[in-house]
Amino acid sequence: MITHVKFVSIPTSDQDRALRFYTEQVGFRLLTDQPFDGKQRWIEMGIAGSETKFVLFTPDDQRDRIGGFFAGALACDNVEATYRQLTAKGVEFASPPQQQPWGEFAIMKDPDGNQFVLSSK
Repeated sequence: MITHVKFVSIPTSDQDRALRFYTEQVGFRLLTDQPFDGKQRWIEMGIAGSETKFVLFTPDDQRDRIGGFFAGALACDNVEATYRQLTAKGVEFASPPQQQPWGEFAIMKDPDGNQFVLSSK
């Protein structure tokens, strides 16, 4: 039986830049950083209290996916407060917080242009 999402890949053109962004600005924690294939490293990050990991890795046949839309949402306790905290750390947003009947959301961007929905629980 499936128990949880093990990892989600975030396509990146520059692993070092992406690692700095996600750990220093977004607040993910580094779990693994090891050689993979001579061109890239296998980098896993985590969020406190979550089993799901994020991997900064782009297979050669998926280079065209860099900068695409992340097909999912990251939950936070307070979208407005998270938006303010991340904006203060230099994180760019494609959309500021918006209230909808189903909840509040904002859309953040990483240095490669990948977009992530931040959503209320």
